[in-house]
Amino acid sequence: MPAVSRPLRLAAVTVTAGLISLCSAPSAFADKTNPGAGALGGGSGSETDTSASAAADGGKLSASVSGAIVFDRSDNGNGESTGALTSTTSWTPPACYYAPKYTPEELEAQMKQAWSSSAPSHEWILASQNYYVNGDPYKDFNKDKADEGYWWDSYVTEGREADPAAQDCDREQSFWVGKRDAPPADVPQAITPEMLAQLAYAEIRVPSTKVELAPEGTTKVNLPTWAWLDTTKFKPVSVTASVPILGLSATTTAEPLSVKIAPGTDDAVTYPASGECENLDGHIGQPYSQGKADQTPPCGVKYLRSSGDSSYKLQATITWKISWTSTTGQGGDLPNGTFGAGQDVVVQEIQAVNR
Repeated sequence: MPAVSRPLRLAAVTVTAGLISLCSAPSAFADKTNPGAGALGGGSGSETDTSASAAADGGKLSASVSGAIVFDRSDNGNGESTGALTSTTSWTPPACYYAPKYTPEELEAQMKQAWSSSAPSHEWILASQNYYVNGDPYKDFNKDKADEGYWWDSYVTEGREADPAAQDCDREQSFWVGKRDAPPADVPQAITPEMLAQLAYAEIRVPSTKVELAPEGTTKVNLPTWAWLDTTKFKPVSVTASVPILGLSATTTAEPLSVKIAPGTDDAVTYPASGECENLDGHIGQPYSQGKADQTPPCGVKYLRSSGDSSYKLQATITWKISWTSTTGQGGDLPNGTFGAGQDVVVQEIQAVNR
């Protein structure tokens, strides 16, 4: 999920009872957006996203140009029929996070540009100079420690700019983190392996859910219709999110767990009765073959009434099990996701003639 920087909070200087409240962040001077937002704010495609390289090169931290996180989508679902998962709960990936953004030289250039503009107040300039230059608490942008760490700042996940949760990353200043150090404990939004896994979740794309039916397209009243999935199309998919400059990555994997059959009418019976066909040994449902006409399908539907001159819209929704692993050895599960599609089924009534 590509990220965009938070807007600069330069001019928000409020004087109340002699106290000056300063809100600042140099982020806005690096305008970075990445096209291709999906349903959960992420881009689509199966390629490795190199637009956010996040690497130090000749004293420049490319994260300040295009974002801290790289997505490898080479094992993702692809094609026009793929779509984003919808969580089975109200859970959503992070709307904002903190990660490395500037080298000392970059931050110095950003702040000098801010100080020379007409936007900031004199109070803000003095406060930020004290913070970054004069030793309260940093001196000369930590340039003497340029090889030892990076300045961290906030990113807003693309597509979540209007989300109130994006305002949770509201620290007034960038902060320094050594390469061998953990980010401050009072920064809960600092990037972690699990957060990378959550952001990768939003990038996952899975195939459109069209079940195979027998009879295909047109069936008969009271005739059990077999349903199954072509398992070659519904294999596990995964996306890896990483912060190369930290040597940190997490891979989120989606595996088909079950398919829910909704016949499109109350005048129908599903097999099983719940309509939920589980993934058993890599198979969801069983293909129909000769000799099974008198058997009850393990996954399917029986329509009790003709569709007349139209058709029923059968809805097949796959539930995908989501898990993650990381380079730190951490891992676990995330909320299941679903993706479904409808298909037309014509149901005819067999006419019998009594003599």
